[in-house]
Amino acid sequence: MNKARLLKFLRVFHSWLGVLVLPWIIIIGATGFYLNHERLILPLLKSESYDESLFDLWEPEQEVNREYARSVAMGIWPEEPIEKVERGEYHDRPSYTFSKDSGLIIVTQPTGHYFIKTGFTRRTFDPDGVELHSKVYWDSLFETLHVRGWTSRRFGTWLADITSISMILFGITGIVMWWMPRSKRYMRKLKRKPK
Repeated sequence: MNKARLLKFLRVFHSWLGVLVLPWIIIIGATGFYLNHERLILPLLKSESYDESLFDLWEPEQEVNREYARSVAMGIWPEEPIEKVERGEYHDRPSYTFSKDSGLIIVTQPTGHYFIKTGFTRRTFDPDGVELHSKVYWDSLFETLHVRGWTSRRFGTWLADITSISMILFGITGIVMWWMPRSKRYMRKLKRKPK
């Protein structure tokens, strides 16, 4: 392959590679910037907080026992079975925690308020099912996007790995395309130099 054809091939390859991985380059760049400058970005993303001491003003209509908590958990992602049940404390309140494939359902024992937690979010509900608050775990979300290139484990780290390799190839092809036209001039100058 002569230099002109090689240069044309590299230009086409370089261009399409850039187009194909552009979304992940933006994701990796943006999440990397966030991870390095969290204190600068986080105030822009924070949602309003919710005062959970307001739970204590709630008078439960019925006792919040294991069966009640289980019925709440069964109503969330109803097609998924409960994998595990634990009793413990959540936000300094005795609670039942139910694990399902999509996340956790945490029911507070004193009042029946409950939380639905996924990998990146937490939503707070009163016992009547009214959403009181939602929160995004930005650190987890951005770190996962940065490492995996996607929000789930479905693709493992393949998307991020493909993007990393593409960025290396993008850089190499860019250097070669920059150097090839200049190499002729450089070689001519070397030949002209008197010995």
